[in-house]
Amino acid sequence: MAEAESSSRSPEIRKDGINDRWVIFSPARSRRPSDFKAKSSPNSNDRSECPFCKGHEHECAPEIFRVPADSSADWGIRVIQNLYPALNRDLRFQDENRNDSLVGDVSVSGFGFHDVVIESPLHSVHLSDLLQAQIRDVLLAFKTRIDQIRINGSIKYVQVFKNHGASAGASMSHSHSQIIALPIVPPTVSARLSSMEEYFQQTGSCSLCNVRADDLIISESAYFTSMVPFAANFPFEIWIIPRDHSAYFHELDSEKAFDLAGQLKLMLLKMSSQLNNPPFNFMIHTSPFNFDPSCLPSCHWYLQIVPQLSGVGGFELGTGCYINPVFPEDATKILREASFSFEVTKTEMKG
Repeated sequence: MAEAESSSRSPEIRKDGINDRWVIFSPARSRRPSDFKAKSSPNSNDRSECPFCKGHEHECAPEIFRVPADSSADWGIRVIQNLYPALNRDLRFQDENRNDSLVGDVSVSGFGFHDVVIESPLHSVHLSDLLQAQIRDVLLAFKTRIDQIRINGSIKYVQVFKNHGASAGASMSHSHSQIIALPIVPPTVSARLSSMEEYFQQTGSCSLCNVRADDLIISESAYFTSMVPFAANFPFEIWIIPRDHSAYFHELDSEKAFDLAGQLKLMLLKMSSQLNNPPFNFMIHTSPFNFDPSCLPSCHWYLQIVPQLSGVGGFELGTGCYINPVFPEDATKILREASFSFEVTKTEMKG
C-alpha cells in the first residue's frame, strides 16, 4: 500500500467473531507491500538423501495407503506414519471422558495418530505446481485418512495442516502435509465453536454463511469463496470457505474437492507471486467427531492460509491479541492484482 494512504489511517481494533479474539490494525507499523516479501526461499535439503522421494520408500515409517492404490513404484501420493510422531497410536486411551469431567491439571495417555501425506514423488514439485486434479487427490487423501481415523471412538478431533518452509516449521523441504488426530478437543477449537454457536443463537444463522464482504473477497468459484478475513490475525492471511453450509471437511465429495483444489492453487500462486514465495502454513478447521447434532447448524469448516511474514512477540503471547500492520482491505487489493489462469481438461476434471 502507498505510504501516504497508510499514514492517513487511524489504528483500529477489530474482533474476530469466528475465533472470539481481538486484532489490532496498526498503520504506524504498516509498510509497502514489497517490504513484506519473503527475504529468502524456503529450506531445500539435499534431495539425494530425502526419504520422501521416489525410490526411498523403504526409509520411511510404515505406509498406510497410496494413490493410486494399486501402484507399486509409480505412486502419486503416499500416506505414511510419521517417523517421529507427537502421539503414540499403540497406546490405550484410558477414559475418553476423563479430560472433560475434571477441573484443574489433568493428565491422560499420549494416544493419537500422527501421519504424513507425501504430495508428490518428485522432490522439486511444490503443492502449487501440481495440476488441479492432483491437488484434488491430495485433498481426497486427507478425507480418506480422516474417514479411517474417525472409526476409532477415542478420537475427538483431527487437524490437517501443512508447513511450507523452515521458518513455518517444515523439517523436510519435500512437499508434504500432516494429520494429527487427538483424543481431546483443543481449547482454540472449543472457543471457535462456542463463538459460532453464540452468533447462531443471536441471529439464527451461521456466521461463515453470512460472510459477504465484497471488499475482502479475492476470488469465488462454484462452491468456495477465498477472502481475507475481516479481522485477519496475520498479514495477508487467507480463508477459503465453502459457500454451502458444511460442518465437516470429510464430507467433501470429488466435485467439490476439485473446485477447492482450484481455489487453493490460485491462492498459493497469488501469495507466491506477490510475497516472493513466502514460508506458510495452512490449516483445515473442521468440527469435532460425535459433536452434538443440535450444534452443527452453527459449525462451518474452512481452510486457513497464513504466510509467515512477521513474528509473534510478547504482547501476542501475553494477551492472545495480534497486531497486524496490514489492513485486510489492502491485503485483498494486493492479492487480487496477481492474475493467473490454468487450463483444465475434461479428462482432468473427471479424474
